[in-house]
Amino acid sequence: MIGKNIIKKEEVPGVIVKETLEEFSQDYELNYEQNVTLNHLARFPKFSAEDAEKIIDELETKIGLRHKVAVHIVDLIPQDLSDLRLIFAKEPTQVSKEEMEQILEILDQYFVEE
Repeated sequence: MIGKNIIKKEEVPGVIVKETLEEFSQDYELNYEQNVTLNHLARFPKFSAEDAEKIIDELETKIGLRHKVAVHIVDLIPQDLSDLRLIFAKEPTQVSKEEMEQILEILDQYFVEE
């Protein structure tokens, strides 16, 4: 474990975690958990860090989503309404079909398949 005290708890997009681990690995050796995390994050297509922040901001302002949910959407990159329904299954607030379609449109603006 890197630290002993929790200073702040915040949801962070996977792309930012990946960049942080890559920067950290240039100066220090990664432990097992950090290596597993970095390998996992490298396997999936993601947005750039700037795009991820823009998407999260759009989802929070235009749709009114909580930060935690917006981060999950950016990390999971849902492809259709059924994927989005799974993300919102345990959320206390309900999101309409129109809002879910708007979420998918926002993601399509930024996502480029490799």
